[in-house]
Amino acid sequence: MQKLLCSAALATVLCSLMAAQVEFRRVDRAVVESRLKEYVARNDQREAEIKKLFAESGCKDKYLSEQTVRSQLPPNVICVLPGQSDEVIVVGAHTDKVPAGDGVVDDWSGASLLPSLYQSLDAEPRRHTYVFVGFTGEEKGLVGSEYYVHHLGPEQRAKTVAMVNMDTLGVGPTKVWASHADKNLLRALSQTAASMKLPLSGVNVDGLGTADSESFAEVKIPRITIHSITQETWPILHSSRDRLSAVKMNDYYNSYLLIAGYLAYLDKYLAPPAPAVRKTEH
Repeated sequence: MQKLLCSAALATVLCSLMAAQVEFRRVDRAVVESRLKEYVARNDQREAEIKKLFAESGCKDKYLSEQTVRSQLPPNVICVLPGQSDEVIVVGAHTDKVPAGDGVVDDWSGASLLPSLYQSLDAEPRRHTYVFVGFTGEEKGLVGSEYYVHHLGPEQRAKTVAMVNMDTLGVGPTKVWASHADKNLLRALSQTAASMKLPLSGVNVDGLGTADSESFAEVKIPRITIHSITQETWPILHSSRDRLSAVKMNDYYNSYLLIAGYLAYLDKYLAPPAPAVRKTEH
């Protein structure tokens, strides 16, 4: 396994990951943290804030849209990074919160990373098309993600090769819901973490809750959820303790770096095998 080298001094980072050359722009830590700190307390304002952050990161015009889900809910916010093919990698996080707390951990921590991840991948041409989605209504029963999935046509579903979900980041080192992860996606994440020398461990949350990734699993789209929760930190969620001070900024930025590298790696890792060359007889 080759070492992944990412220089903090460079705006664009050239990373040698496994046998593939993976490039992504490293967004400055101050920018990532500032987007986290721009959380708003009201659900009816959080979609608009995410849309504003997307526009500031460079995603706008026809590539930035809203998807109306229910009249009483804010819309899903969708940002598209076009690739060289119509195969899609969906990157999602939910924007809504419960009444208790500020909803910074659950899940502004994931939603506010979406614009930074778009910015990281936009630096280089991509084979896959990336679709970044801020889902509405997760706390009401995965409403936004189920609506998104059920309004994909059969061909769109077949072209969606992965769904990477982010939920509750930054209360500790990066974790993955391994028991509810596609094996290939989990293997790629483990390889990325090892190559980047960033922490990653499996912590399953079966029976404790659900996530937007499960809407995609229902229609057989490979999915993975990245989080930071342990048994000790689980009580932070849906409580008055869910506020900015609960986030450990070093862990949060490391999660951003890992996910950015992972998404760039998936563009190579999920590429179809080269067609076999047929030998000619002489």
